[in-house]
Amino acid sequence: MREAAFVKQNKDKWATFESALSNKTKIAPDVLSDLYIEITDHLSYAKTFYPKSNTEFYLNGLASQAHQKIYKTKKESKNRIISFWKTEFPKMFYYHQRSLLIAFLVFAFFTTVGAFSAASEGDFVRSILGDRYVNMTLENIENNDPMAVYKKMGEFNMSLGITINNIRVAIMAFALGILFGIGTLYIIMQNAIMLGSFQYFFYEKGLLWESARTIWIHGTIEIAVIIIAGCAGLVLANGMLFPGTYSRMESFRRGVINGLKIMLSTVPFFIIAGFLEGYVTRHTEMPDWLAILIISSSLALILFYYVLYPRQLHKKTTI
Repeated sequence: MREAAFVKQNKDKWATFESALSNKTKIAPDVLSDLYIEITDHLSYAKTFYPKSNTEFYLNGLASQAHQKIYKTKKESKNRIISFWKTEFPKMFYYHQRSLLIAFLVFAFFTTVGAFSAASEGDFVRSILGDRYVNMTLENIENNDPMAVYKKMGEFNMSLGITINNIRVAIMAFALGILFGIGTLYIIMQNAIMLGSFQYFFYEKGLLWESARTIWIHGTIEIAVIIIAGCAGLVLANGMLFPGTYSRMESFRRGVINGLKIMLSTVPFFIIAGFLEGYVTRHTEMPDWLAILIISSSLALILFYYVLYPRQLHKKTTI
């Protein structure tokens, strides 16, 4: 973009910001902080494409003045961790919901592929889940306890082990975004095919409902977190591949930071999923209505926090 076009596109916003700094216009400290972030982004862009220009000089002065005013007037929250999950992350995540949708669609597609492959090829389930797991499950089915695998370990050890394993998978899904997103898509595909073949295996044995009402007690959040981690990997990859108006290095940096924020947001959900699998899923004798309540509540929580709530906050801040 030519410098004149860049100035013309953003000069009204700079004027509004400058007016706020000189107290001619009253703006809330949090809003001023958001504007400050945008001004520093413009400054970074100007330094890259218009070095030593009047535009860079002007924005640098504006940013310096803003820095002093913001950190003089803005009170730091006493509950920084709470504010991250309550406002900072949801506001940021609104702009990455498209990546979440892509991750979800890829996962849904390969889950279908896994189920179809299991139906078409007799040994496919064994090749994906392994002979040991399949044989153990068949033995549990013969003993009239198909979900016995969730009862073999102690609650705490199982909960901790599952949580650690889920975190490992999620970190891989995010980190492999560095391979231009291909690594992230591979992790999503791998887990989706496993899920599809797993569910078809129980369907073939006439145990689809028995498996679903048990597995999805913890699986609703567990699978959702894997998809969200995939979203984080795609955000990282997007920063590398599509810099937009930023320099490629700056775009990559922003992609990494936003991806890490997405990963951080999943920490409570990892803990919840691990707790459910270790302490709740093993109770296969629970009534169907209770299992359905847990599953539907888990799904509602995920949809609210990652889809509806970010949109609500964005709508409020743009009115």
